[in-house]
Amino acid sequence: MAPPDLVAALGPWGPHLAAFGAGTAFGFVLERAGFGDGRRLAAQFYLHDQRVLRVMFTAIAVACALTLAAAAWGGLDLARVEVPATYLGSAVVGGLLLGMGFLVGGYCPGTSIVAAATLKADGALFLLGATLGAFAFGETVDGYADFYEGAGARGRLTLPEWLGLPPGVVGLGVVVLALAAFAGAGWLERRFAHLDPARARAPAPGAAGQDAARDDGAG
Repeated sequence: MAPPDLVAALGPWGPHLAAFGAGTAFGFVLERAGFGDGRRLAAQFYLHDQRVLRVMFTAIAVACALTLAAAAWGGLDLARVEVPATYLGSAVVGGLLLGMGFLVGGYCPGTSIVAAATLKADGALFLLGATLGAFAFGETVDGYADFYEGAGARGRLTLPEWLGLPPGVVGLGVVVLALAAFAGAGWLERRFAHLDPARARAPAPGAAGQDAARDDGAG
């Protein structure tokens, strides 16, 4: 039954090898989805390109459905799946800081690694900044540990536990929410298409032919 004991199966390096393999595969998918380009990522905040929402929400919905299906069939023991403790206060503040950094820099930590791996200078600089920020956090966290580990502490908390619903119902709700979000993303892209710089630079349909006709007439 999953998850397997990687140390027993592969030795002390088993968890590290599994993490490296999963991280490499995740980075490959991000790059293929176009997430190594900070302009595409920042476009999410300008509402004319909802690629980030579509890709990430698809991943969440598919992972949720497959995880619950595996648990229902007895192939996965959810009790052995690690769930990080919930701290609402630090999650809200950290989410705001991450969002502002994402908007200004065009990357999140994971996508900056993808960009740096493909030799993009802006991604490498963003990754350097994120590394320095993580170091600064580690050196100063003792000064605000009461807030970081105390504000809104909920321990191990999952959506089924929070909502008081069966996991299958929550999983279905995530899929329905994803479909609704995709429909909303399409509406936003149509509504704010005029903000797309690429669309603004592109010649209007038939403009090239009209320019050529004018040139012929002038000749």
